[in-house]
Amino acid sequence: MNWVKSLKIIGLAAVILGLWTQANPAAAVSRIKDIADFEGVRDNQLVGYGLVVGLNGTGDNIKSVDFAKESLISMLDMVGVNARDGQIKAKNIAAVMVTANLPAFARQGSRIDVNVSALGDAKNLQGGTLIATPLKGADGEVYAVAQGTIATGAVAAGGQNNNTSVVRGVPTAGRIASGAIIEKEIPFALDSLQSMNIALRNPDFTTSRRIADAINAMLGTPAAKSLDPGTVELTIPAAYRDKIVDLMTRVEQLQVQPDQTAKVVVDESSGIVVIGKDVKINRLAIAQGNLTIKITDVPYVSQPEPFTMGEPVIVNTSLVDIQEDTEAKMRVLDTGINLQELVNGLNALGVTPRDLISILQAIKASGALQAEIEII
Repeated sequence: MNWVKSLKIIGLAAVILGLWTQANPAAAVSRIKDIADFEGVRDNQLVGYGLVVGLNGTGDNIKSVDFAKESLISMLDMVGVNARDGQIKAKNIAAVMVTANLPAFARQGSRIDVNVSALGDAKNLQGGTLIATPLKGADGEVYAVAQGTIATGAVAAGGQNNNTSVVRGVPTAGRIASGAIIEKEIPFALDSLQSMNIALRNPDFTTSRRIADAINAMLGTPAAKSLDPGTVELTIPAAYRDKIVDLMTRVEQLQVQPDQTAKVVVDESSGIVVIGKDVKINRLAIAQGNLTIKITDVPYVSQPEPFTMGEPVIVNTSLVDIQEDTEAKMRVLDTGINLQELVNGLNALGVTPRDLISILQAIKASGALQAEIEII
């Protein structure tokens, strides 16, 4: 076989593979970077307490919010103003909590976004300015300092007597883009690692094993090992000891087909039902019918007997009407049907999302539903 025929065969195989993939959506694959994280490469949460000034009369009520008053006095003391002996009636300040995420490998002097939320009874933070606020990590160390003008993206307006008002969004929470400067870095010696753990976002035995196999096939050596459903241990090969970033780049671009547990997710508060593609049911019969009882009060006038001194009286009588859906019949669903067939069968019964929740729970109770039901 010459090389021209070989290329034709390879090309034909590629076309067949592409058509097979389109015809089988279940064979869709994902990059490792989209389904897993490298352990140690993570954000860290920061939090701080501060004051917002410059509000247009929408700040905290100093008389009722004691911590806002004490914070204002402390801030004025820092700038050499003694306000402890006077009566403070400021309405343009608000005590707030400031939160932010410190990204992995963030360097000193770079900026991050911060979120600002009111603590007291402030009504609107729009346009206020956050005074320099230290942001601390879980270890109590200061890693950044936040300051800047707050943008809420909300609208709040009302009449003079507050009889009518319009509020859109949440005016008591806002954001400062690039509002914090990093003052301290979190040390992480990536180049000195001898091994690295890859953490799956959705732990699964099969997916974990597939990730390890894909990495070993790429490296040509058994460097990756599946430790558990959520962790794959990668031992850094000697060729990549000084080039870990290159190794991580190659690993995170590998294509893997994730596996998942057959699951039905139900949100009873909103009536939302999400059914996974691998949900199967055994053969069973389902009947779904509606019984409607309608009670109506009908008033009528009761006339007195002739030649009597009585007066007409209005009396209510109740009419009871019972209606049952006679079109509802038993439907048989065959063994091992897939998601589409299950939905089609339930739609044939004319079920609503609320009814679907009850039906799925009943099927699960009967033992015919081969899936996990998660209620959120």
